[in-house]
Order: sequence, then C-alpha cells, then structure tokens
Amino acid sequence: MDFGLTATQRDWHDRAIAFAQAELQDDLLDRDERREFWREGWTKCARFGIQGLPVAREFGGQGQGLPETIAAMEGLGYGCPDNGLIFAINACLWTSIMPVATFGTSAQKQQLLPQFCDGSLIGANGASEENAGSDIFSMQTLACRTEGGWLLNGRKTWITAGPVADIFVCYATTAPERGIMGITAFIVPVDTPGFRVVRAINKMGVRTVPMGEIAFEDCLVPADAMLGREGRGAEIFNASMEWERGAILASTLGAMKRQLERCIAHAQSRVQFGQAIGKFQAVSHRIAEMALRLETCRPLVYKIGWLKSQGLDATTAAAMAKLHVSRCFVENSLDAVQIFGAAGYVAEFGIERDLRDSVGSLIYSGTNDIQKNLIARGLGL
Repeated sequence: MDFGLTATQRDWHDRAIAFAQAELQDDLLDRDERREFWREGWTKCARFGIQGLPVAREFGGQGQGLPETIAAMEGLGYGCPDNGLIFAINACLWTSIMPVATFGTSAQKQQLLPQFCDGSLIGANGASEENAGSDIFSMQTLACRTEGGWLLNGRKTWITAGPVADIFVCYATTAPERGIMGITAFIVPVDTPGFRVVRAINKMGVRTVPMGEIAFEDCLVPADAMLGREGRGAEIFNASMEWERGAILASTLGAMKRQLERCIAHAQSRVQFGQAIGKFQAVSHRIAEMALRLETCRPLVYKIGWLKSQGLDATTAAAMAKLHVSRCFVENSLDAVQIFGAAGYVAEFGIERDLRDSVGSLIYSGTNDIQKNLIARGLGL
C-alpha cells in the first residue's frame, strides 16, 4: 500500500503550510482572550483557495477532490495555530458549501458558490436544537407551506460561526407526522425577515470562532430557498456529516504534528538535573506515545478521502476517524501540557489553548458515543 501523498496532494499540503506561516500569524493570544473572529484571516484563506478546494472551477473553486482537500487542511493546521478559524472554515466547507455544491439547483450554485469561494459568504449549519442534538431528527422547527414559499418557526442552537455567518443551511420539518422523512433543508440568508441571531454562546475552547443560537419567527423564505427535495433533508444532513466527520479533523493532524515538534524541541533544550529532560523516560515515553497516536491517526483520515474518491460509502470509516483522532488530540494535548510543565499551563505559550480546543472535538460532529453507535451499526449490530 502506498502511504505517500500524490504530487498534487503534496503541493497543496506544502503550499498551505507556507501560506499559513506567512499570512496567518496574527496576535492569536489576544484574540483568543477577546473571543474574536478574524474575518481578515478568513478572507486570506479564501484568496489562497481553501474554501473553494472541493468546488468545481466553473463556480469559482479549485476543482480538487477530497484527498487534496484533506492534504491542504492538514498543512493549514500545521502552519496556522488558530484552531478556531480553521474550525469555522471546516464547518462552512462540509455543512454549507458541499451541500449546496452537491444538492443545490443550478441557480443556487451560480449564486452562492462563487461567494463562498472568494470569502464573501460565511456559511453556518442550523440543525441542532435544545432537545435535538444527538437525536437530531427529533427537531421541532416547523416549515409550513404558504403563498410564495415557506414559513419557518423554531430555534436552533450550538451553531458554529452563527453570530458572524451570512447564510445558513437550516433543517426543519415540513411534515411532523412523517418523522425523518418530513425533514427538509432550506437556505436562509441572515437578513431574511423573521430570522435573528438570539445570542452568542461562550465556550471552553475554539474561542476565536463564535457559537450562537438563532430563531425563526414567522420567517418567510421563498420556494427556491429549499435545498434539494422536500422531505430529503435527512439525506443532505447525513451526507454533510459524512464529509465533516471524515475531514474536519484533517487540520488536527497538522496541529498534532506541530505540537509534537514543539515538545521534541523543548525536551531537547530544557535542562534539569544536569541533562535535557528528553533523557528522562517520563518525558521521552510521553513523546513516543504522542508520535504513535499521530501515526495511527493519519491513515484513518486519508482513508476517507480515498473512499470518497472511489465513490464508496465512508460512514463507518468517518465515524472511526472522528472517534480516534479526537481522543488522540486530547491525549496529546494533555501530554504536551505536562511536558512543558508550568509553561504549558499558562496562556502565553499557547500549549493550554490546544488542550482547550481539543476537548471540543469529542463533541462536535456528533459526540464520540454517537460515533460508537455508528460504528456498531456499520458492523451490523
């Protein structure tokens, strides 16, 4: 089996690192403290081509496949320490851009995809509700057919980039009696009458992308705001989750590699009791475990790209990748804090920030317990 990157994948990976190291190195410490989203960084990424990587060239994208996109996101994660910015890009890619690119009408694609690609639009996903998180299809947001379109009422929460997003891919039930077959997807611009962002929600990590709650209060959307067919929203949502679970942690591979290299350099240069701390097994064994976790994560993520490039289902593989990589990111981040000691615990060195950011990966895109359910289902259990 060939474990190397293709020439195109390597090119995107390496160029993403060079771009991020040159252009995405602002004062992250202060922005993290202020919980501030970096719109300029978003625009820079769009100019480089990140948001348009999997979008066809005719719509302003780069025309690349999922394997190339994964490689570029790994490079971005290595070169850019702002996990929040990268998380926002991932969320937009997999839950807004790809659903439009895959299920949208020709008019929807022509209108939205070029603006996604050039960074003019930030997309967000309106699916979760207070009582519909892991049990997502028990959502109560209602869409009623009316003259000229659909009238939406309800609330959505835990929305990545909600307070700064320009457009939302939202899910509502058009036929509650039909259960999952009554779920329908809609494209809702932020300035739609009857739509409002209720509040921003503070959180433990990835502070540089805000989370929010939104409300539909007799929100009238036109008939052409429907994404896909009526009653097929579950298909769109499941497709977006397959992409997201499989690829959202590609950037984490880069972050884990950067983290590992910092720990190695620190262990080689930090002297205690007359020798570099890397000479002590307590430290060297932690670093060995960090390296092992990273090596086991990469094949799982890149397998998703290969499966999708072959037109194969990646539901179980994506759940496995999400489960394993998220756990490894948390464990490596904990090890990094302990290797750096007091310096790892204080904010100024950025070690503790990776730990705070890593915890979210156990929850978003479906909690790890849900990933185990998906894996078990894929095994026929």
